[in-house]
Amino acid sequence: MAGHSKWSNIKHRKAGQDAKRAKIFTKIIRELTVAARDGGGNIEDNPGLRTIVDKAKSAQMPKDTMERAIARGAGGQDGAELVALTYEGYGPGGVAILVQTMTDNRNRTVGEVRHAFTRSGGNLGTDGSVAYLFKEKGQINFAPGADEDAIMEIAVNSGAEDVDVDEQGSIEVITAPEDFLTVKEALIKDGFDAAVAEVSMVPQNYCDLDHETAEKVLCLLDQLEDLDDVTNVYTNANFPGEI
Repeated sequence: MAGHSKWSNIKHRKAGQDAKRAKIFTKIIRELTVAARDGGGNIEDNPGLRTIVDKAKSAQMPKDTMERAIARGAGGQDGAELVALTYEGYGPGGVAILVQTMTDNRNRTVGEVRHAFTRSGGNLGTDGSVAYLFKEKGQINFAPGADEDAIMEIAVNSGAEDVDVDEQGSIEVITAPEDFLTVKEALIKDGFDAAVAEVSMVPQNYCDLDHETAEKVLCLLDQLEDLDDVTNVYTNANFPGEI
């Protein structure tokens, strides 16, 4: 049993994403284009592209929109100037924050990210300042009330690393990045559709926040996620359940 409420963290992240669906589409299109540019447009031969297609489907992106983005990237015409950059920093309460971006203008992006940190009482750090606190993992999350025993059996048999249940009863299946799709598809085959499923940077420990500090951190995360060049934001903040 985890010592903090992962489900509270998941709800906050998902709510923010749902409220910004149009902007989410724009960012996913960018990711699709670059993944197809770098690894080809066939999802069977390009695991990175396959993961982003899955992300696009979860966001309810229309199929033709996905296909156009992939075709542009695979054709080598679009996305040629885009580069992926990760920024690291600390937010209110000392929480660690990783910001993944895709940009054609490094100076613009770092300036916008730094401004968001500074305005919210945080600070942008140097490379490596917080990255060591996170590891890339597949996360497959189920809301409280799901069948823990059945999910655990399927997950373990299909190659999951761990299954965790938080204090609210939500279930999290952890996988190596390369096993994420195999485990997720095994769960779906047996009727278990996850509330959230993604390959992400998972904190190795969490920073508990009081209500006031949590509000400030959420404000910073919102500002970062609202930036056009930002594709993902990760934090080790543990938000109180009542926010």
